[in-house]
Amino acid sequence: MSIFDKTNLSVNLRPGITACQPIIPRRYTLTHSDQTGQLFLSVALQYATDEITPSRDEVLAEWRCLGPRNFQLHAYVCVDNHSGKKEAALRNKHFIRRLPLALGAIFCGDRYFFYNRPELHMAPVWIHFQSCYPEFCRDEYWGVMAEYANSYSRKI
Repeated sequence: MSIFDKTNLSVNLRPGITACQPIIPRRYTLTHSDQTGQLFLSVALQYATDEITPSRDEVLAEWRCLGPRNFQLHAYVCVDNHSGKKEAALRNKHFIRRLPLALGAIFCGDRYFFYNRPELHMAPVWIHFQSCYPEFCRDEYWGVMAEYANSYSRKI
């Protein structure tokens, strides 16, 4: 069990992003350092592909609009790392365990945006587990963003 310390989160708002807008396109790239435990969140119009490492342990997320004032957050994780099925199974478990922390980091890191957009608190969260193995390739509903609003201050 780990506790997310928001002082270990570095946030980078890239050009075109403010605390109020845009909702779309607004994309999140969450990476971390294995050595320090530091989390790095980039909020941008495009994914921060320059921050993605060969280990592919990042969480990518974006807002989608399904109609007037009907938004969803879609997050993507790469379950396989071209290391075989056994490694994919371990990565799958790792992502399941760490996703609440990752979603809390997104909420915390972009908290001024969420403060200015309270309608997004009830936005559904969909996680897309990407894998070449059918048992790990799936889409799951993970509740609403409000459920992760305080996850950065409680045990995960």
